[in-house]
Amino acid sequence: MVSGFEKKVETLKDKRDGVLLDVDAAEKNGEIIYPVVNTWLAKADKMIDSELKEVKSLEDEAKNKCFIGLCPNFKARYQLSKKAEEDAAAVDELLQQGGFDKVSYRDVPQPIVVVPPKDFEDFDSRKLMFNNIMEAVKDPNLNIIGVYGMPGVGKTTLVKEVVRQVKEDKLFDSVVMAVVTHIPDVQKIQDEIADMLGLKFEEQSTSGRASRLHQRLKKEKKILVVLDDIWAKLDLIEVGIPLGDEDQGCTILLTSRDLNVLLDMDAKKSFPIGVLEHEEAWHFFKKIIGDGVESSDLLPIATQVAKKCGGLPIALRTLATSLRNKPPFVWEDALRQLSKPSSSNFKGVPATVYSTIEWSFDRLQSEDHKQTFLLCSLMRHNARLELLLVFAMGLGLFRGVNTVEETRNRLWTVVSDLKASCLLLDGSTNKHFDMHDLISDVAISIASKGNSVFLLRNKHDSNDWPDDETVKECDKISCFGMSELPDQLKCPKLTFLNMGSKDPWMKIPTNFFKETKNLKVLYLSGMNLSSLPSISLLRNLRALCLRNCVLGDIALFGELKNLEIFSILRSDIEMLPEEIGQLTKLKQLNLRRCSKLKRISPGVLCKLSRLEELYMPDSLVEWGAEGHSSKESNSSLAELNALSRLTALEIQIPNAKIIPKGFYLEKLQRYIIFIGEASQWDWKWGWVREYSRTLNLNLQTSISFLNNGVKVLLKKAENLYIDEVKGVEILLHESEVGNYFQQLRNLHIQNGEMVQYILKDSDAVQKIEFLQLESLTLQGLPNLVSFCSKKESSTSISPQESALFKQKILFPKLEKLKLSSIGIERIWSPQAFCSTQNLTSLIIEGCANLKYVLSDSMPEYLQQLKCLEISECKCIQEIISTDKMIQQTFKKRALIRLPRLNSLKLKGLQKLIGFCHEDYTVEFPVLTILEIENCSELKEFIHNSVKDIPTHEVLFNNKVAFPNLEKITISHLRNVKRIWFDQLHTNSFSMLKELTVKECDALLNIFSPFLLGLFQRLEKLIVIDCASLEQVFQLQVQDLDIEETYVIDSQLKKVNLVRLPKLKHVWTKNHKGNISFESLQQVTIQECWSLKALFPFSIANNLQQLEALTINRCGLEEIVSKSVEESDEQEICFAFNKLLYLQLWNLPSLTYFYPRMHKTTWTALKQLSILSCGRIKIFGHEESQIQHPLFLIEKVIPQLESVSVSHGDIEMISDGQYESDLFCNIKFLRISCYSDVSAVFPISFLKRFYNLESLELGSCNFKELASFESDACEDEDMIITIPKIKKLKLFLVKNIRHLWKQDSLLDHICASLKCLGVLKCQNLINLGFDLSFFETLTTLDVWNCNKMLELITSSNARSLVCLVTMRIRECEVMREVIASDGDEASYEIVFRVLKRLELHCLQNLTSFCSGNYTLWCPSLEQVTLSQCPRMKNFCQGKLITPKLHKVQLTEIDVRGRWAGDLNATVEQLYKEQVGYRGLKHLKFSKFPELIDIWSKNPQEMLDFTTLEFLEICDSDNLRYIFYLSTAFSLGQLRQMEIKRCSNLEQVIQEECQITMAEEAITDSSKIIGIFPRLQSIIVESCPDMTSFYRGSKCLEFPSLVKIKVTGCSNMTTFVSTFSRDEDKEVIIGDEVDNVTTFFSDKVRLILLNESSFIHLIFLLCCYGCSRIFHIIYIPQQYEVTKKGNKYIL
Repeated sequence: MVSGFEKKVETLKDKRDGVLLDVDAAEKNGEIIYPVVNTWLAKADKMIDSELKEVKSLEDEAKNKCFIGLCPNFKARYQLSKKAEEDAAAVDELLQQGGFDKVSYRDVPQPIVVVPPKDFEDFDSRKLMFNNIMEAVKDPNLNIIGVYGMPGVGKTTLVKEVVRQVKEDKLFDSVVMAVVTHIPDVQKIQDEIADMLGLKFEEQSTSGRASRLHQRLKKEKKILVVLDDIWAKLDLIEVGIPLGDEDQGCTILLTSRDLNVLLDMDAKKSFPIGVLEHEEAWHFFKKIIGDGVESSDLLPIATQVAKKCGGLPIALRTLATSLRNKPPFVWEDALRQLSKPSSSNFKGVPATVYSTIEWSFDRLQSEDHKQTFLLCSLMRHNARLELLLVFAMGLGLFRGVNTVEETRNRLWTVVSDLKASCLLLDGSTNKHFDMHDLISDVAISIASKGNSVFLLRNKHDSNDWPDDETVKECDKISCFGMSELPDQLKCPKLTFLNMGSKDPWMKIPTNFFKETKNLKVLYLSGMNLSSLPSISLLRNLRALCLRNCVLGDIALFGELKNLEIFSILRSDIEMLPEEIGQLTKLKQLNLRRCSKLKRISPGVLCKLSRLEELYMPDSLVEWGAEGHSSKESNSSLAELNALSRLTALEIQIPNAKIIPKGFYLEKLQRYIIFIGEASQWDWKWGWVREYSRTLNLNLQTSISFLNNGVKVLLKKAENLYIDEVKGVEILLHESEVGNYFQQLRNLHIQNGEMVQYILKDSDAVQKIEFLQLESLTLQGLPNLVSFCSKKESSTSISPQESALFKQKILFPKLEKLKLSSIGIERIWSPQAFCSTQNLTSLIIEGCANLKYVLSDSMPEYLQQLKCLEISECKCIQEIISTDKMIQQTFKKRALIRLPRLNSLKLKGLQKLIGFCHEDYTVEFPVLTILEIENCSELKEFIHNSVKDIPTHEVLFNNKVAFPNLEKITISHLRNVKRIWFDQLHTNSFSMLKELTVKECDALLNIFSPFLLGLFQRLEKLIVIDCASLEQVFQLQVQDLDIEETYVIDSQLKKVNLVRLPKLKHVWTKNHKGNISFESLQQVTIQECWSLKALFPFSIANNLQQLEALTINRCGLEEIVSKSVEESDEQEICFAFNKLLYLQLWNLPSLTYFYPRMHKTTWTALKQLSILSCGRIKIFGHEESQIQHPLFLIEKVIPQLESVSVSHGDIEMISDGQYESDLFCNIKFLRISCYSDVSAVFPISFLKRFYNLESLELGSCNFKELASFESDACEDEDMIITIPKIKKLKLFLVKNIRHLWKQDSLLDHICASLKCLGVLKCQNLINLGFDLSFFETLTTLDVWNCNKMLELITSSNARSLVCLVTMRIRECEVMREVIASDGDEASYEIVFRVLKRLELHCLQNLTSFCSGNYTLWCPSLEQVTLSQCPRMKNFCQGKLITPKLHKVQLTEIDVRGRWAGDLNATVEQLYKEQVGYRGLKHLKFSKFPELIDIWSKNPQEMLDFTTLEFLEICDSDNLRYIFYLSTAFSLGQLRQMEIKRCSNLEQVIQEECQITMAEEAITDSSKIIGIFPRLQSIIVESCPDMTSFYRGSKCLEFPSLVKIKVTGCSNMTTFVSTFSRDEDKEVIIGDEVDNVTTFFSDKVRLILLNESSFIHLIFLLCCYGCSRIFHIIYIPQQYEVTKKGNKYIL
């Protein structure tokens, strides 16, 4: 039995070995083994190995005998026999099963997906598009999806990543992919798909294979078919890919470079793939080149080369790969070739990119498309479509098109096609377009094959012009940045010239155009054409555009009789002469930005009979009366009636009364017409040209009295702006809506003090519809009651009628609603909100009476709402309220959901207690931005309104869901103690990336221990001015060590903590390493005096990504706290190997970096700035005995590029022996802390820094910079080695009076100076006497030099030939910037390249230049003028600023002010006293003229909302200083001093008639907060003062810590209160209290510390008041109790 079994096992073994041979062969052939074969082999192996071994073991046991070897072992033999029999049967079965015909099958090949590199996946610009494509792929309703973009942009790579993710997520049963190419091979596409499905075609015909493939694809339940690189429409049925509603399981993903192809393929959704952002492109390029490029000399060239790639991934990869590890000359050659592309200079660009772009060009559908494409390549980035129209018309690009509008429509169509083909890109607006540099280069290469096009993109001179032979053949020339021109342009074939200058107003040579008589299009920018007779020779010129050019007599242009397009833009022309009337072929006249144009000669306009478009929106033409003409008179509006072809008009009409009765322009298709005073108009609206037809009406009356011609335009208007409505209570009648507003898309009504209703209601009308209205703005209508008046039959006002919108007012397409400073209490009446279903944006601001925003039933009608902003509304308590009226109609809902809201901003809502009541759960599924600011009563976002139930004072709880919130800003929430409840809604805040917390004084910590894991995605944390904050990351609760239960890997990158006086811990303890902050990159800590250590040991030990550390004005004793776990003997090393920047300033207690023995490495440190850290030794030698210096000079100095040294450091370094090149890399040096007034400037120390570029002197007492060490000036060799710096900054160099003296050694140092900054040099009188270095200066910044009367003299100003930016700020006594030096008549001061000028807080400045000079600023584009209240004019002489068109009042004031020129604007600002706005410090003794204004009309005082310090002294006119309403606006006031005001009775007095706004703020039974930031009140020597405040309110001063009252003999009480209808005595019970009490129950003070309280009591007791606190209130209200860290009286 056993031997038979063994024979069978041998047979099985042979059988198994044979099968294994077949399996091995199959696997080598890439085939898959059948599972049954693998199972059989496993069983056979087990039988051969284990079972045979078990039988052998039983056989051995059976051989042993029992009873001392006398008896056989029958039991063992039986077991052996039975086992052998069973296993033999099993072997027989295996032998029978092992007869396999085939052991394997061919696997279905999977698409090869190259996983994109990690840095590609991290591109933000790709992440969003990738996510959008993934969502589309998942959508069962989208069966065809498209991805398009220009060649090389990364479409295929992105789609392959989609395929990889789809397979990983198992979204489809199968995924197949095929490449189509520009010559599609259907059979090849079929083969690629079939191979991946394991399908073998037996059919030979294409249709037969398609049928077979179709059947195979339909067997898959869900399949993704990817077709890459489609160039033209592909017939999917011909390929065999199923389509139709019955084929829901097949999703098709297409890629193409042409959107039109995708549309032809019936793609349901298409996604554009753009180029990489600049930072992304540089990161990608650097990754391939190697990070070392940033620290090498190649960096400037490498950044330019990368920029030339224009963010195109394939070009970046190709260039970076080819240039990697190449020497500098190869890089320079590559940059040269890329800067001047031609058909032979595409070696660095992949041939496939060039060929595909060329192929795309060749297959453009018409010659119109090709010529337009080539023309676009001659224009600059973000070019204007209107300029392209000028070029196209001038060249006659389109045949068979006659009018401007027809040309425009054709051009727009062609451009759209080119964008769809990805040969053009979108510009900044839909009025612009762009072209990628590489595509432009290819286009120029194509156009240059016949030497017909010449292009210079950057700054060039005449040497860059081609030779004469080449120029002769040129058809088109485009060049910008020219610094000089040839004397004559010999281009007889030239038809197109597009040219701009480098220097402002560069003169064109007299004979420049003599040999360009074939020219059809001429565009000149920034040129001087004051004398250019040769331009009259251009008789074939059809389009002339002059932008920002100096023009002489423009009558000369009247000789260009063939002109069809004439544009004069940004010019100072003042009149349009009669010769212009000779241009009878003119179709378009464009005079935009010609603000000085006042006169048009009579008869000029009516002679332009073919004129189709007239643009002069900025010209304040004084239109003449009809029928009156003379040489001095002006054209009349009646001339426009003669222009029968006029279809487009932009014009200002200063007064509606001058519009003639027969003014009918019915043919106008596009217009922007402003009617009203010119000062009211602002043409800087970015959106105004988004509409075809705009009217801006400054109405003095109702619409019904308008001219009939205007009414016709009103009827067609899309955009209507109604301003300054005077004397009208009802603006429109219902009938006028139907007549005029049916095409209206935007309606803006503002500034109507008397307007109560927009429409007059009529009982006969059931509904009033604004059918096309998309945007509605109501602003500055303080008495507005409702949009529609109450019914004539109604006698009382119901809640429905008191609402802004009634049910009968319908806005079916309304998307944007803005309400600003209107008087309504409720926006929507019940059910009126049904027309808000398309609303995407709701902005409400300054509506003081508004109480109700949204009801609890409204959210279901706000499903499209994306933006909700509510600010400065003093009565709003809830955003979503429970309305009893609405509850009768709609049932109560527990869930409120705003599904598309992505931005929510709540600001300045003084009574807000919550977003809604806690009865509701609120979900914001896509909200990404949340801002809550200045909501002083807010404690909880979802509130409990029951007063008896105590609140947790926690902002967010589990009743609100923010699953996608990325950015939170909260500020000025004084009652919030914690931000997060311990339990939050599922996934809320898990996506948070940025948190900003400001001025939340009750807040104790930021992150509680139970929620640390929730905020792992947080990247940026900013906490500023939180007075009570003690901890940022709390890791402990009593004795519970929370951190041991969490493993947290925080992604936090940036931390900024500023002015946190009680902050003790950023992290509360040394944790055990399970919480990591290793992603930290930037840490900034400022003014945290209670903070003793910054980093726990375990965190500091793992800051490998830290790049910048700034600690300023803190109480730090050590930067890293002592580790409990580490022993004193253990060597500790902190590695900051990516730290580039370290600043330690004003840390008087800093003693150690780490209190134990340690080492630090700073291998990447480039910038080291240390100031006023007296206890810690900064620098030391390797061999010195100094204990624990922060840095060793030999190790850290050679790698630094920026360093600050003190007096002591300089002495130590000067005494040491160092290698000459130790300081060679330092480019920025700060020298500080020279306190000795006898010290001299250590100029010889500078010779060590021979590559120094920037020098800063700070906190030094040098009397002058012209004094040096005694031997410095005599050592000529040393003078040669001293570097020539480019930047010099002086900060707190207190004793210096003049910067320079003649023949100073500093002339050598500053010979190449570019930037000069002078800050807080309090004794500096002016910049100096001999300023030779001024000739190279580009930036001049002077700040807070309070003895400087003037900056420079007029002779020195002439040296500032290179100055680009000038800033002068906070110089108290400066009267003028440029002072006269005696000779005025001959001076002409030219700031040729000055672009930016800022004058800020110069309280005594009267003029920029008081001398009678001619001041030229041809490049000046930006002037910021703020807080210069005495500046009456800019200059006395002639002023020329052609590029300037506004004066900004702040840096962020985009709109600005303008009155025609700079002088007129400054004069207007002076008259309006704008200079007082924005002041932070105001001393009335310096502005005595303000006292009269203040005393006459304090309630209309100038805007002082930013005021922080106020001092009023020596005034006999004031009886009181503020009205109560005024006091509410002074939210930033911190200190108030009132001295020697003999007639002053109160500081604050209540108005006689309280305003609605004030009633909204509070009622008389409540204490109200006032001066929220006021900390100190000082009142001295005011004998008539009886109280600080006299009125009916009860006041709270939340921040007041100091009150000082002396010399006020009549002041018996701080607050004197009275009821409006009662006697003004203080009544207690039934008796009158005659004892004077300084503090009654009508004032509440919150004192922040004990010393403040003692100081207050001391001052008042010294004053001698009869009683400080009313005795009856001592145990009650004024009992001193401590709540947290505050003492409350």
